[in-house]
Amino acid sequence: MPETSNAASDSPIAPRGRRLRKTGVALLVVLALIGTWATYRFFFGAPGVGNFRSAQGFVEYCELYDDAMGRLPTLDAIHDIPTDHGTVRVYEWEGEGIPVVLFPGRASGTPMWSENLPGFVENRRVLAFDLIGDAGMSAQAAPLTSFDEQAVWIDQALSDLAPDGAHVVGHSFGGAVAATYASSYPENVKSLALLEPVFTVAYPPPSMLFWSMAVSLPWLPGGLRDTAMERVGGAEPGEMDGQDDPVALMIAAATEHYSSSLPTPTPLSDEQASRLTMPVYIALADRDSLAGSEEKAKNMLPDASITTWPDTTHSLPMQVPEDLNVVLQQFWTRAS
Repeated sequence: MPETSNAASDSPIAPRGRRLRKTGVALLVVLALIGTWATYRFFFGAPGVGNFRSAQGFVEYCELYDDAMGRLPTLDAIHDIPTDHGTVRVYEWEGEGIPVVLFPGRASGTPMWSENLPGFVENRRVLAFDLIGDAGMSAQAAPLTSFDEQAVWIDQALSDLAPDGAHVVGHSFGGAVAATYASSYPENVKSLALLEPVFTVAYPPPSMLFWSMAVSLPWLPGGLRDTAMERVGGAEPGEMDGQDDPVALMIAAATEHYSSSLPTPTPLSDEQASRLTMPVYIALADRDSLAGSEEKAKNMLPDASITTWPDTTHSLPMQVPEDLNVVLQQFWTRAS
């Protein structure tokens, strides 16, 4: 397990199994779709409101979402909070001290934290968000015309739930959301943890977006499809046949049935990065990271603690949940 430091760890991490690799592949397919949608929006689209394409699709998604939610620790409260951009769903686990706020990856919602929540909620208050404008139980009501507007509705929700500030955590696309909120409202963020954050330190490598898109093509020859799955998620040939992982199934339903219309983030500007004066921790994967290199992260945020986790991919939080929990608990304690 790596320490929270500026150096990569040499400790090996045991594989988490087929189920986690399936979820990782599903997450990367979503990122490929984000890139395709951003290109379309640039030339043809105007900001809109995310929605499910059909009532039947919504019902199918909800069934899978509920199944995935059923794998989480017992909830203490469910909040539906009105904001300027819609109603945000927040799940709460009671605990002590400064709350921990979780922002998920695209199309993943709160269920993506199923491997991490048991450790997080053991001795801390946790607030997990379904993001407005994305699949989940939040409901968008007004367009987001710029990515910075993500911070507005988050601040409105947290002004009720965490008026004295919070430890903010984001994975993948949620890392970009977390960084944007922290740079917009730094006085409310006690610490910032970015887990394989995309579009934050750097753009994802074009080669990885290519392989991610290839996974989603049903007509792709079997050999190339196997190669694509190995590149993006560490999956072995045939592993994606007959998926039974509830989170992966939920993500697949989200990409099929939910039409999102969100602005695509861009890496932090120098001005935005300069406002991240709180303690910052960045976790990077050592295999085909989509977040950018440790060098780029250090150049952008020289005071951040940065760890490259060995034998991990973009689904890092799900692959090393126990060890990551130890590192984050120590990070939150120091920041408090």
